[in-house]
Amino acid sequence: MNSKSHLGHQAKKRFGQNFLHNDAVISDIIDAINPEPGENLIEIGPGLGALTEPVIERAKKLSVVELDRDLAHRLRHHPFLAPHLTIYETDALKFDFAQLASEDKPLRIFGNLPYNISTPLIFHLLTFKSQVKDMHFMLQKEVVQRMAAGPDCKAYGRLSIMTQYQCQVLPVMEIGPEAFKPAPKVDSAIVRLIPHKEIKNPVKDIAALNTVCLAAFNQRRKTIRNSFKNLISVEQLENLNIDANLRPENLSIDDYITLANFITDNPVQEDNKPKKSKRHMAKKQMTDSPNAVNPDMLD
Repeated sequence: MNSKSHLGHQAKKRFGQNFLHNDAVISDIIDAINPEPGENLIEIGPGLGALTEPVIERAKKLSVVELDRDLAHRLRHHPFLAPHLTIYETDALKFDFAQLASEDKPLRIFGNLPYNISTPLIFHLLTFKSQVKDMHFMLQKEVVQRMAAGPDCKAYGRLSIMTQYQCQVLPVMEIGPEAFKPAPKVDSAIVRLIPHKEIKNPVKDIAALNTVCLAAFNQRRKTIRNSFKNLISVEQLENLNIDANLRPENLSIDDYITLANFITDNPVQEDNKPKKSKRHMAKKQMTDSPNAVNPDMLD
């Protein structure tokens, strides 16, 4: 039997398809999402409907974003699901989720995200956070660990800071490879993201926060004296009460906000802004797989 085929559909590697088939796991995920009638629910990558069907049973109505034309066609002609679905056959990375939101019905987004694009997709979704009530995603376990990590931890990095600044990050449950067809080579986990209604220490420019995180974690083994040499001098770090001899993982989110606000007020030339290192770009070329950590996670 072909392990990549499930319910008559051949899993496509380029879309990072791994289909849930464990009923107990599916039930636990639906309970965690807790969909209710009248809510503005959006599923990313409904696939073969493992989560779609039980969500519709509870909520009666659902919007889905599906890139695979074969799966979108299958959903359009599904005898039970089709009447309850609004299908957007497009790339979630390019989709404007704001068009589905309204003041009285904030978005509740969920899905089993393709692991090979999970990081850029999370960053894209965070741009709509003001219109989102919550998000529930199946991700690679290591990615969830990085999202939830705190300072002084190897898992702590750009994703930790950028996500926690904007959302409450709540790991929900872990799921083994055997719950999927085909089985991935990694463990998975469900995470709940709840956008902050109010940020106590707001950054002046979130792009600047991303810039200092890139500068720090592109070279995370170096001290920040070296990581920030093109952005902030040692003397300026001292004036900000930040020890230049610390490593990136030793700084708190508030420290990164302080640094971001400094470069917002003291902009650097475009040529000095940090970019993805060649090491990261090489890893990106090597990891076009649903079973691999996205290179962005290595920050």
